[in-house]
Amino acid sequence: MRVGMGLIKNEHGVWHVRRKVPKALEVATARALGVPKERVSWLKETLATKDEKQAKVLAKPVMMKFDRILAQAEALLVEHPVRTELTEAEIKQIADYFYAHELCADEQIREEGIGSDPGYESIHRQLTEAGIEFETPFDVAEVAGSVADSGLSRRMMHKIEEDASIVLSAAREALARGNINFIRYELNELLQLFRIDLDPACGDYRKVALAVIRAEVRALQDILARHRGEAIESPKLLEPSSKAPVSSCSLRAAYEGWDKVEARPISTRMEFSRGIDRFIELHGDMDVGRINRGHVREFREAAQLVPKRRMGKLRKAPLPQIVEWSREHPGTARISAATINKWLTCLQGVLNWARKNGVIPDEVVWADPVSGMRLKVPRSNRRPWELEELSVLFGSPIYRQAARPTGGKGEAAYWMPLLALYSGARLGELAPMCADDVKVDPSSGVQFMTVIEDDDAGRSVKTENSVRAFPIHPELVRIGFLEFVSHRRKADGSSARLFPLLTPGSKGGFGEAFSKWFGRYKKSLGIDNKKSVYHSFRHGFKDALRAGGVNEDINDALTGHGGGNVVARGYGSDKMVRRFGFSALNAAVEKAQYPGLDLSALRWKSLGLDRLHEPPPAG
Repeated sequence: MRVGMGLIKNEHGVWHVRRKVPKALEVATARALGVPKERVSWLKETLATKDEKQAKVLAKPVMMKFDRILAQAEALLVEHPVRTELTEAEIKQIADYFYAHELCADEQIREEGIGSDPGYESIHRQLTEAGIEFETPFDVAEVAGSVADSGLSRRMMHKIEEDASIVLSAAREALARGNINFIRYELNELLQLFRIDLDPACGDYRKVALAVIRAEVRALQDILARHRGEAIESPKLLEPSSKAPVSSCSLRAAYEGWDKVEARPISTRMEFSRGIDRFIELHGDMDVGRINRGHVREFREAAQLVPKRRMGKLRKAPLPQIVEWSREHPGTARISAATINKWLTCLQGVLNWARKNGVIPDEVVWADPVSGMRLKVPRSNRRPWELEELSVLFGSPIYRQAARPTGGKGEAAYWMPLLALYSGARLGELAPMCADDVKVDPSSGVQFMTVIEDDDAGRSVKTENSVRAFPIHPELVRIGFLEFVSHRRKADGSSARLFPLLTPGSKGGFGEAFSKWFGRYKKSLGIDNKKSVYHSFRHGFKDALRAGGVNEDINDALTGHGGGNVVARGYGSDKMVRRFGFSALNAAVEKAQYPGLDLSALRWKSLGLDRLHEPPPAG
C-alpha cells in the first residue's frame, strides 16, 4: 500500500519511506552512503510504526535525509578544474582588493591611535625588572602615555614610516625586475580568498602577480603620503563578489562530505558538528550557495545570546529556543567570543570545502560570507611565567632528584616544559612527536624539529601555518635532548614516539591528561597563579624572541602565527625555510634567553629504557 510522500506499507503493516534514485546518481549515491554496493537504485528506511498518522509525521525528516544524500551524491559528480586564465575584471578586482586592504589596515592603526605600544611597554618593563641594561631611542614614559585620544606615539610614527619605506623599496625592485616571488605568498592568499584555483605555471598567474605588486607599491606610496599629513582616503573594502551561486547541496550534505574526505581528530569533528548543528537550528538546512553575510550575521548575533551554562531542558534545546530563553533572562552570563568564533570557523571550513570541491560553481567569483565576521576576542589573561615561578618549577624534584610522577608519564614530565620554554610549541604539537621529527639540515648543519600533521598517528596542528620547522635551542642540546632522542631511536626505531606513555584522550589529543597533571603539579609546588599555565611558555618564548630583537616575521614563522591579516604571509615548514634559511632561523632561536633563570645544574640522564614504556611509581 502506498500513501504519498514515498510512504509504503509492507506485508506486516509497518510503514516505510522510499525514494527512487535518479539513474545518473546511482553510483555516486553508493559512494555517498559508503556501502559496498556498486550502485543504489532506491533509498529506503523503516518508520517502525503501523499508525498512518504517526508515519506521516516521521516521514518528513527521513525525506529530508534522503534529500541530503542525493545532494551529496550530486556534489561527488562535480569536477573542480584548475583554471589557467583570468579575466581582466578579475585581475583588477584582486589588485584593487589588495590595495584597499592595505590602506584600510593602515587607517585602522591610526584610528585606534595606539598601535604596538602596549607590547613595547611590556617588553621594556620586563627587561627593566630583570635588571637588563639596554638602550632605546624612545622615552617609555612618552610611549606609555600614548592613549587613543593622543594619537600615535613618536615610536609608532617612526615604525610605520620605516616599515613602509623598507617594503616599498623592495616592492619597487621586484616590480622593476618582474620578480613575482616577492608577492607569491600574498597572491596565493588572495586567490584563496577569491576561491580561484589558478595554475602557477600559466601566464595569467604572472599577470595578476605583477598587478598585485603594482597595487602594493601604490598602497605604500599612499601610506607614506598619509604619514606626511596628506588626506588619503581608504577605498571601501568590497567583498570579492555579492553574487551567491546556487549549488543544489545543503549545508548538512556539505558537512558530511567534508567529514568523509579525510580522517580528523575527534575534537575537530565534535567542534564542526556542533557549529553546523547550531547554524541549521537557526536557518534550516540551507543550500550552501545561498548562505550570505546576512545569515552569518544573524547566526553570530544569536550565538551571542547563548548562556554560558545551560541546565535541564536548555541543554538540548535548539538555538532559537535558547535565544528566546536568554532574552527573558538578560543578566545571564553568555558564552565567550572565542567560542562563537569557533562556530563561525566551522561554518567557514565547510563552505570553503564546498567551494574547493566544486559544490559551489567555480565559474563565479565567490565571496566567503564568514570572512571578517568574527568577534574581537579580549586579550588572553595568560602571561609568560614569572622568573621566580620558572626557578621553582625547574628546581623541583623532577629536575633535581630524577622524580617521575605517574601523571607526568615518564620523560614527558621532564622534557615537555623545557621544549615549550625553548620552542614556543603548543602542547598538542609536542606530545605526539616522534624521533624522526628531529633532523639535521645538511647544508647548514642546524639541528631542528618539525611539527607535522599526521592523522593516522592521532597528530594534529592548530593551523596550516603550524606545520613548521624550528631549530633546537642550544640550551636543550646542552641539557641532553639529542641524547634523549637517540635513546628513543635505539629503543623503538626512528619512528618511535618520544613520549610513548602519553596516550590520546577523549578528544583525540595526546596532551589532554598531561595538561591536567601539569596543572596539579605546579600547584603542588606552590605556583597557584591561574595565569601561569602550560600555554604560557609559548607567550614567554615569543616575548624572549622580541627581547632578543628578532624580526616579527621570523617570530611568527617560528611559532606558527600567521597574524590577523587575511593576506598575511603563511609560514609552513617549506615556506619558512625557503624564505629565511636555517641559519637565520637558528640565529633567531639562540636569541631567546631568560635572564636570571639558572638551569646550569640541569643535565638529563637516562633512567633506563624500561622507564619509557612502563608507568613509573608515583612520586
